[in-house]
Amino acid sequence: MRLLAASLLGMLFVGSLAPSALAFCGFYVAKADAKLFNRASQVVLARDGDRTVLTMANDYKGDLREFAVVVPVPTLLERDQIHVGDRAVVEHLDAYSAPRLVEYFDENPCAQGFEMLSRSGGVRTTLSSAGDAGARARSLGVTIEAQYTVGEYDILILSARESAGLETWLRDNGYRLPAGAGPLLGSYLKQGMRFFVAKVNLAEQGKLGFSYLRPLQMAFESPKFMLPIRLGTLNADGAQELYVYALTRKGRVETTNYRTVRLPTNAELPAYVREDFARFYRAMFDEQVKRENMRAVFLEYAWDMGWCDPCAASPLTAEELRQLGVSWLADLPTGAAPVRPWAGRFPGGLDVFVTRLHVRYDAARFPDDLVFQETADRSNFQGRYILRHPWTGTEECEAATRYRQEVRARAERETATLASLTGWPVEDIRRKTGAGAGDRRPDPADNRPWWRRLWGE
Repeated sequence: MRLLAASLLGMLFVGSLAPSALAFCGFYVAKADAKLFNRASQVVLARDGDRTVLTMANDYKGDLREFAVVVPVPTLLERDQIHVGDRAVVEHLDAYSAPRLVEYFDENPCAQGFEMLSRSGGVRTTLSSAGDAGARARSLGVTIEAQYTVGEYDILILSARESAGLETWLRDNGYRLPAGAGPLLGSYLKQGMRFFVAKVNLAEQGKLGFSYLRPLQMAFESPKFMLPIRLGTLNADGAQELYVYALTRKGRVETTNYRTVRLPTNAELPAYVREDFARFYRAMFDEQVKRENMRAVFLEYAWDMGWCDPCAASPLTAEELRQLGVSWLADLPTGAAPVRPWAGRFPGGLDVFVTRLHVRYDAARFPDDLVFQETADRSNFQGRYILRHPWTGTEECEAATRYRQEVRARAERETATLASLTGWPVEDIRRKTGAGAGDRRPDPADNRPWWRRLWGE
């Protein structure tokens, strides 16, 4: 039985700006959701005062007998404080808040009124019987404070006097801990934290009929607004991706012990990126991580949940938000209809603000757990990338002449922006965009067949 560390929280876890005339809107054509990255874990934090509901969705794909997770928690959890959630709701939240690609089509410049817009880990053996386990635990200073089966998960809540006894108990029960686990376990014990230990009950999973792991949820009250990630870095194979979706009443959430950096946004890019947005976004994020020396948490989205512009997915319904732990919606009708992009806000307002944070981390650069604070900032932000398709008409007028000059200059700016954001060589981008191709005439000395000239062969 190995301790799951993969990227499951690791919990055991500017380019040219678009002219203001563009505002938001535009035609949404693609999104950069969590599926673009390997080993990407997702955590939803619904926070209201000291109340927290933590939803953990992991990307574990191995043998379910090999799965286990150990999460430090600030308080003893009773059976009804633990819940198994719906993966589809987390996926909806991911899609709604994902960075997005939008496109615009230039109008005829000769038209009246035209204005130019410038892992691995898990469980192999079963735990010993409850009686034997309890006696052995007590001899090591470990207390099994609670034991539950919730959905397809068997769950233990453990406390301990010291890390050595806890480490020994976990090893005795088949958990193969990575090197360095002891001091980290001890640091959490000094904070008065307990440990939430979960593994899959295959028999229960078979009865329920699920072929994948559903998200685990915990509801608790604590002044600590944090996410433990250190344990998950111990046996991780390289850096990990973590998405944190915070649902709050006041406004945007940020980290207090690491810099929270806004991703470059509203950048105009060459049109060919439409067919290669995933590659662009991964390269862009890699470049930003490199520039920050992988020591920053990146803001990808901050928005009032009642609407979106442009919409990568419709806002979540009141019922979906309840499922994620938004307890202050308890008085809204259960059957509240989903918000459509054209329908505006929920009547009376939902009072739910969503913050999407993306962090790539390892033990060397993220030695501390993530600590958060809720701010009163409700200004909107989104990772938004823009394609502008030139007008291709043949009409002639003074405005069209100026327009065509601007389009050539714009193509150069788009190329420079893409190179700056991703680190891709400018010449490679020019070859893909055909920048300047319209100004070149065929070389009469070039006797190659036209198709070779076309593809540069």
